[in-house]
Amino acid sequence: MHTIKTVAIIGAGVMGNSIALNFAQYNYQVRLWSRTQKTLDRAQILIRSTLETLVDLGRIQTASVQEIIDRIHLTSDLTEAAEGADFVLETVAENLDIKKEIFKSLDEICSENTILTSNTSGLDIFNQIKVNHPERLIITHWFSPPHLIPLVEVIPGDQTSNDTINLIRSLLFDLGKKPVFLKKFVASFIVNRVQNAINKTVLEMIDNDWATPEDIDYAIKYTLGIRLPVIGVAQAMDFTGLDLLNHITQRLGEKSDFLEDKVNREHLGAKTSKGIYDYGGKNESEILKKRDALFFKMIDHLEEIGAFEPV
Repeated sequence: MHTIKTVAIIGAGVMGNSIALNFAQYNYQVRLWSRTQKTLDRAQILIRSTLETLVDLGRIQTASVQEIIDRIHLTSDLTEAAEGADFVLETVAENLDIKKEIFKSLDEICSENTILTSNTSGLDIFNQIKVNHPERLIITHWFSPPHLIPLVEVIPGDQTSNDTINLIRSLLFDLGKKPVFLKKFVASFIVNRVQNAINKTVLEMIDNDWATPEDIDYAIKYTLGIRLPVIGVAQAMDFTGLDLLNHITQRLGEKSDFLEDKVNREHLGAKTSKGIYDYGGKNESEILKKRDALFFKMIDHLEEIGAFEPV
């Protein structure tokens, strides 16, 4: 493991310029690359505009704006961007041929100790992209806008080393991020996989004229929108009851070994103080009291900021 001081962001589009800003905000020296000067010019405008917004929202001081901008070096020369960099993040278009070309060049330009990462949202780069020392290759999937959304999904390949994973963990924590680590590559990862399922269902309802888009959003905001920030999706099953959920799953002609194992061990969720989560022996009333208090706070907050209305 080594210290990361210089970062190269390969791709200056919507994701790239925002990620570059995030690194620069935390005192990293950043080289931001794009093939075209037009994209770099746009990135420069967006970075300054974003920083001005952060000032308006009280997130940074006015005096910090130019300091952050000065830490970002824009270039259309890939060698200038990547040579000597400790950490390289590719965030170009989701086109495998383009990514292959980029990583081939990066492998030639960078030292064998440089961490090579991709911001792909679903491509299996580990089976398609070849680099020397593949133990340093890893996916870090950021969410738009990267300077604001805390989560980063981290996906290792079969040959990614523990040292690389640990270094990425330390780096993301240093950036104020909340990383989650998949055990292996799976298409669409966590968030997009769930989002894709939601999108499919929403479009089915709209296409069949079962409900309007406005009513669908209204319904979700006043239910899942209140619950998800507090109990997520996995813990929500504990409050449904894993026995009931298992019954529903079976009625739909499906099967979950995970659910069946929990039910067989009588780990049914909040009502037994153990399910997907372990509630440390608290009784059901204690667990529900804490949940409900958080729900009320969430409702009050969302109403206060006008979140139930369209943006």
